Amino acid sequence: MNLTLNDTSTKEISAALLGEEFSPLATGRVLTLLVVAEARDDLDSILDTIRDAMREHPARILVLVRGDKADDARLDANIYLDADSGANEMVVMNLHGELVDHLDSVVTPLLLPDTPIAAWWPRHIPASPIAEQISAIARRRITNTLRTTTKRPLELMVDSYEVGDSDMAWSRITQWRGIVASALDRNPGARIDAVRITGPSANPSVDLAAGWLASCLDVEVERLPAVGPSEIIRNVPITELVISREDGEIAVTVVDERSVRVTAPQLPDSYVALTARTDAECLAEELRHLDPDAPYARALQGLSRVVSRGNGHTA
Repeated sequence: MNLTLNDTSTKEISAALLGEEFSPLATGRVLTLLVVAEARDDLDSILDTIRDAMREHPARILVLVRGDKADDARLDANIYLDADSGANEMVVMNLHGELVDHLDSVVTPLLLPDTPIAAWWPRHIPASPIAEQISAIARRRITNTLRTTTKRPLELMVDSYEVGDSDMAWSRITQWRGIVASALDRNPGARIDAVRITGPSANPSVDLAAGWLASCLDVEVERLPAVGPSEIIRNVPITELVISREDGEIAVTVVDERSVRVTAPQLPDSYVALTARTDAECLAEELRHLDPDAPYARALQGLSRVVSRGNGHTA
């Protein structure tokens, strides 16, 4: 069931959510997700991502769409409770005028009691997530540097990092990091002499992977720009990793858009399936663990030990 409320108020929205016809959906929520979008964003794409990601996270989803500050103050809302929303209730609020600068006041009456709160910026990267209006009430703050038009977004992430921040460029490489960790565990005591990572210049996942390796291995990491078929680079952005150790080289190399090859000293080559992760998969992963993401913090810290060659880019 869907409901449209034009020129409304949070009181009316709350009353609609608590109405008799919606009461069966009012229980069982595990979190509240706040989503901050701009009127110019592709809202349909954002809502599709939310619906796909939240199938495993029953939640109240409050989408705040910021319009023109110069308009008269006005709040229009759409409440979605149909089958496409799964076990969720989603409220999309279009804000105009002075409401654009008071997101925290808008959402506070609609928050579920005794549930954790996460915030997601699907396109816009705030200069400091912790300083944003809704950050004070959110346990987890999720950005999406791969989709943003903000210049040097990782630099913002490094400069403004606070416990609770995370980015979907990090969750995009969760499976790849598992492959690398498994390869290193085959001979964990060997001395590491050098690390080289190759990937597209404009892909923040590659930079975060380099920072993670620099931090975990306590070594300078060389970051090179990728060359190769565009479909492979798009699906598996880290095209090659070479870790030079005293006992030889460990390499994780893209074979095609669906798999990578792992080579290690004195062991036969192995092949592992690895494909691109969608925004929905990354968002769902971010919401599975709302505690501070310490490995992500270390990846940001490690960026200072990443050296770019060619057109490579780091924060």
